[in-house]
Amino acid sequence: MVDLLQSPRLRAAGFVHGFTLRTGGISAGPFATANFGRGVGDRTAAVEENHRRLAATLGYECLFEVHQVHGRRLRVARPHEDPAEVRQEEADGLVATHPGLAVGVRVADCVPVLLADPDTGAVAAVHAGWRGVEARIVPAAVERLGGGPRLLAAIGPHIRQAHFEVGREVAERLVAVAHGEDVVACHGGKPHVSLARIVRAQLRAAGVDDERVDDVGGGTFADPVRFFSYRRDGGRTGRHLAVVVSR
Repeated sequence: MVDLLQSPRLRAAGFVHGFTLRTGGISAGPFATANFGRGVGDRTAAVEENHRRLAATLGYECLFEVHQVHGRRLRVARPHEDPAEVRQEEADGLVATHPGLAVGVRVADCVPVLLADPDTGAVAAVHAGWRGVEARIVPAAVERLGGGPRLLAAIGPHIRQAHFEVGREVAERLVAVAHGEDVVACHGGKPHVSLARIVRAQLRAAGVDDERVDDVGGGTFADPVRFFSYRRDGGRTGRHLAVVVSR
């Protein structure tokens, strides 16, 4: 059984979902144990078994993912499509409007965001690295689902401000999309950015009020027991999965 964090708001609204921890799978070495990333150096059989365990834990039959490229494109998942073919398409978010479709994104420091509409049952899973945050992929997903006032959102584990050191140019670019929020702190003279605060500000500006947003917690860089971290582990590490199922 794969270990998960969940959003109280999404759970209360009846949405099957989860943000995986690194425990509960069968991968070994730097990918131990619940790695969901294909093509990162892990054994294919181990990754597939981890996926089977997660599907059994959450109760879905198949999962739609995409080839993530740190952009703004959203892909709509449709019934009867081949998940293996959809995985080859470049995008950084998936939307599902047909009941029972599972969509997910992989992360190892970037921000995973799950969106759900309690009225229609539609959902979205979004991969937001700093480039995706700058490109406003989260507001794009809100718009694709029809607007903010009725939506629920969950922000998953990611690299937190204390460890997300960036150059001044990147900090300035992120401040420009933060809707006036204070998102930069200087430690040792270096800018450190809060991606979570930017995502919250963008959600708010898109009409999703703070009381409809959960941050489930967890800092990937700071907690090697529970999380993979691309930056901490020098790139050789596993990938978490953030999944939500339309209803």
